[in-house]
Amino acid sequence: MFKRSLALAAGVALSLSALMTHAAEVLRVSAIPDEAPTELLRKFEPLGKYLEKQLGMEVKFVPVSDYAAVVEALASDRLDLAWLGGFTFVQTRLKTGNAIPLVQREQDRQFTSKFITADPNVHSLKDLKGKTFAFGSVSSTSGSLMPRYFMLQDGIKPEEYFSRVGYSGAHDATVAWVQAGKVDAGVLNASVWQKLVDAGKVDTNKVKVFATTPAYFDYNWTVRGNLDPALAAKIKAAFLALDPAKPEDKAILDLQAATRFVETKPENYKSIEQAARSAELLK
Repeated sequence: MFKRSLALAAGVALSLSALMTHAAEVLRVSAIPDEAPTELLRKFEPLGKYLEKQLGMEVKFVPVSDYAAVVEALASDRLDLAWLGGFTFVQTRLKTGNAIPLVQREQDRQFTSKFITADPNVHSLKDLKGKTFAFGSVSSTSGSLMPRYFMLQDGIKPEEYFSRVGYSGAHDATVAWVQAGKVDAGVLNASVWQKLVDAGKVDTNKVKVFATTPAYFDYNWTVRGNLDPALAAKIKAAFLALDPAKPEDKAILDLQAATRFVETKPENYKSIEQAARSAELLK
């Protein structure tokens, strides 16, 4: 009986070990849903295949319902790697205490947001007093936090300045709202705006940019703090190795709207945290 118990215990231990090994062989990746789910997946697929080749392990994309879900999934170890906005990174770092930003695109060191409108009489924020306005997601750095912060710096409190403030949930949705006349103006990140313009998905004869924010740090690829340091180092090296001079790599970079990836660090996002506290979006 005793021997059978020992054998059973050993079998359970081996099963658990096998499960843990299997789990470690799958890199679970996600991204804040700042664009349509189909677009996020389209952008990720070539990158995922590249990471599988570089890391020698399966890479699985895990879609999430909203920004908060990414933070929770990283904090509870249900994700290993995630594409975060600056504000979402700050929230994740504060919640986990040890989330690690690995890399960001070159332009994320000098990122901006674009204010747009379809109203020909709007030339600045002064022309929008008493009109309707749309942010993206409430947790978006470029679609909410930083535009709000800069407006507050100019003495504009959105909920008092505009007749109605809405949240579209995503950058491309904000453009759709403005183009359809659902709101008088909105704000979104500069990268998505340019992508939509280049793809002909916005009528620039109707919708125009009337203001641009000052620059700030934004997006990055972050790993959970307790991820194997050797694996984290391999992930970082894979991103840094993407070379725009190589056609296959350039195709991946183009989908990420990146010229190349560069290293980043938590200190780069202190100004985002300060802006969030000033805008009373962090307690």
